[in-house]
Amino acid sequence: MKTTHKYRFYVQRKYQIFIIFFLLTLLIIWWGHNSFNSHLFTSEGLHNILTKSGWLAPFIYIIFLVISVVISQIPAIPLVMAAGMVWNPPLATIYSVIGGFLGGLLAYYLGRTLGRNGIKALTGKMFYISKDRGEIYLGFLIFMTRLIPLFSFDLISYASGFAGISLPIYAISTLFGMIPPTFLLTYMGSSLTLDFYQKLNIMSFLLLSTLIFAWLIHRYNFLGLKNLIHVE
Repeated sequence: MKTTHKYRFYVQRKYQIFIIFFLLTLLIIWWGHNSFNSHLFTSEGLHNILTKSGWLAPFIYIIFLVISVVISQIPAIPLVMAAGMVWNPPLATIYSVIGGFLGGLLAYYLGRTLGRNGIKALTGKMFYISKDRGEIYLGFLIFMTRLIPLFSFDLISYASGFAGISLPIYAISTLFGMIPPTFLLTYMGSSLTLDFYQKLNIMSFLLLSTLIFAWLIHRYNFLGLKNLIHVE
């Protein structure tokens, strides 16, 4: 009887962070809609909120980005570009990396604690990462998937936690891998003076890199991804 009681208590504690996060998300959405009459998770709506928030803007943006990482259905790219419209590229990159990194850590933690059903309920999919080739190799793999975002940011985070990958390896790979593409996106957002062809060149570079990476995986099983990552 005592064992059962302890198990139930553990299960309840395990979901506390998720419940708190869910309630805070609802509160933030309600606040943004009522205070600014804007759709929070679009580039225009977030830009409108940030420009009216003064010194609170960086904190609001980081919170929004954390939410977008944890909840798969909210795209993060428009939010990162909105940050570029509000701040200069280096500063927008710093805020974006902080928000994305914290969101990745939270998704990693939820992946370790919620289990398969909880992850699938949040994302609609389930990623499995095999540890057969060792954690150092997986760290390099995570770095590459951050650098060239072929796979969803949040799914890799959840899968890393679910697989029990070392937190330091996951954190370092995520942090350094996400900086270059984040800077490109904030640069696009900040440079209203960029002409059509300059924007097209940046988007083409990101798209071409992703397509080449996908082709290498499909044709040559690049980095052994077919053996290490499975999608359900």
